[in-house]
Amino acid sequence: MLSLFGYGDDSSNPISPQSANSDNSFLSSPSLTSPSSTVSTTPTTPALDTPTHLGLKPKYSSPPLVKKTYRKSEALDDIKGVSYALELFLGSKMVEAEEYCHKSDENKERLYFATGYGLIQCVKGLMSYEDEDLLTAIGHTKRGNHIASLHRKKQAFLGSRLAGYVVSTLHPSSVVGFIASMTDVERHAELVYAESLYEKAMLGIVYSGDWLAFIKEALNMRTTIAIYNNLYAYLTHQDSLAAAAASSSTLADSASPTSPTSPTTTTTIDTSIDPHFRSGVYLGVGMCNIILSMMPGKLMTLVELFGYHGDRKLGLRLLERAGGWDCVDANGNGNPSISPQEEGIRRSICDMTLLLFHLVLSSFTFDGVDVKLAGRILDWNLRRYPNGVFFLFGAGRLALIRSQPHLAISYYTQAMHAQQQYRNLHYISYWEMAISYLALWDLSGSLGCWRVLEAEGNWSKAIYSYGMAICLLELAREDEEKKKEAARLMERVPELRQKIAGKSIPMEKFVARKARKFASQKQRLCLPALELAYLFLGIAHAPRGVIVRKMIPEVEAQLQALSEKMENEKKEGDVHADHKAESDNGYWDDWCLTKFLEGVCFRYVAFPDADAEVDDESSLIYKKEGSPAVVYDKEESAQRAVAAFKAVFECGPKIELDHHLVYHAHYELGRLLACMGDKDAAKEQFELVLSGKPLEVNASGRKGKYSMEGALHMRTHAAMDNLY
Repeated sequence: MLSLFGYGDDSSNPISPQSANSDNSFLSSPSLTSPSSTVSTTPTTPALDTPTHLGLKPKYSSPPLVKKTYRKSEALDDIKGVSYALELFLGSKMVEAEEYCHKSDENKERLYFATGYGLIQCVKGLMSYEDEDLLTAIGHTKRGNHIASLHRKKQAFLGSRLAGYVVSTLHPSSVVGFIASMTDVERHAELVYAESLYEKAMLGIVYSGDWLAFIKEALNMRTTIAIYNNLYAYLTHQDSLAAAAASSSTLADSASPTSPTSPTTTTTIDTSIDPHFRSGVYLGVGMCNIILSMMPGKLMTLVELFGYHGDRKLGLRLLERAGGWDCVDANGNGNPSISPQEEGIRRSICDMTLLLFHLVLSSFTFDGVDVKLAGRILDWNLRRYPNGVFFLFGAGRLALIRSQPHLAISYYTQAMHAQQQYRNLHYISYWEMAISYLALWDLSGSLGCWRVLEAEGNWSKAIYSYGMAICLLELAREDEEKKKEAARLMERVPELRQKIAGKSIPMEKFVARKARKFASQKQRLCLPALELAYLFLGIAHAPRGVIVRKMIPEVEAQLQALSEKMENEKKEGDVHADHKAESDNGYWDDWCLTKFLEGVCFRYVAFPDADAEVDDESSLIYKKEGSPAVVYDKEESAQRAVAAFKAVFECGPKIELDHHLVYHAHYELGRLLACMGDKDAAKEQFELVLSGKPLEVNASGRKGKYSMEGALHMRTHAAMDNLY
């Protein structure tokens, strides 16, 4: 496991990433910068890449045969074919998987092939964000949903449907009985119907971008959740019957004189239910519970009025159960209890959902996050899919969380080399690498990534352009051409904003405000790259040596410049120097931002993230030419962080535009106090953030919400829950 993520002997490492080059030579590689989005190839019969020497033998030595004639009653016979296509897809053979599904079901009439092909189109549409791809994906998911509805068991009349899906909690036995009366194909059709409805709803919200579409698709989501809950109620009921039968048998055996005296206690399941259906129910219920558990408080109150509640622990437990991760031994053995030959078809998607939660959504929450489990899941899946682009993404994300951005860049680079068929998948790597380079304070490297994204990507042109512009500003110095290019980009940022479900994207609103501020301040911003690094957790994931030797000197130089500006005003005999600075186009905004970033940097020097691989103590020594060496110890760094945050509070009333700094400072001080063991004081800081009070005191200049308020509240709630 250690060698997998860059420690120890790499000879046993199935992926062995290359070290990242500081000259960013990968960015100039023709194979990585070609503007084409998808490489069309004519697939032969592809072979799977599963390494047999590691004990993970491929399930299929050749493509499973697909019957030419199709009967609804034989729909489940296609699961083997779709499972084979999924293995191709996860092994980075996307085009081969897509064409195999298409040729196996050209009329799109088969339950599993129609929906499997629709899922591939859904992934393509969400990756490219192109209208054409999104419309194609919507069309195929609608088709898959229609095919699933043709395979479902018909409801007798409208009343029973309402009873089953609207108020099912009032009479669950009728729902269980109805599902029990279905054939295996009909139960699978019910599951697939919910899955395709979820995909269609997600695509509809992204494509339409208005409230009407959001409300319409929200109703579809409600139907999806209801179906999943009903299927889980049936599964639970069947398992309880099986457990009761097993218990009776055990008691009877224990009464026999030849029976063992201490029967074993294991989780009993109904083995008559196939693992493909079981893994699908676990995936749906687990995913819905996690999503509901992460909703903001006000929205959650509304959702609960309809009888829905998110149980995060249940959701995570079910996703783990699909892959046998709930049975991993206490010694940290990474091998799950379910082998590839015994797994359900959705097992790998359950694993990917767990990785998404533990490695990505953990940016906003703490409850239930288990980075070590994510490492074990990645270890096993990378041995199974050594060229699997999605699991290489996960490995990069894990390395970044462990404050190893160099290693993260290596994995993201390998993810791009793993497949050249879906160009849009490369943009995930470029995005993550842009942040990783910020964590290393390698602005040239970050600029190269933003350039590719700005030229080719479609997810957020506003953020791409802003990221590119601020890197140019930081690197420009006396380069007038770079300054002009940065100014042109900044001018475009506000016009590039998008909306999802009729709402602006918070991060895009933030960069648009910064771009307008850049124009109003005569093309000047204070530490914009370091500020962006903070918002994308680049400082949190930076090695301490980088913070000490690169980031803190940037902050101190800016503080020195601001202090000199004030001193020069006073030396000139201006008795109103403070007031003059205050009106000097954002002086106090710049001062508070710089002090805030100083506090954040020293907070992570004193208390790195719990999952970080901490560098040695020599990284805390900073030697500036011509000056004695400075050693940043833990206690002094913590005190400097506290002092910096308090300076933000003191000058908060003087802020003109960046009111969010005061609220973020209270949050970061709370996190720091929690690390220092003062949980009561930390709670006070978090409660201030959540109170809704104008903490900057002089809030007359602020209209409406402050920047990134929703994200900060989410993180503050999570930090509060994590206190005790």
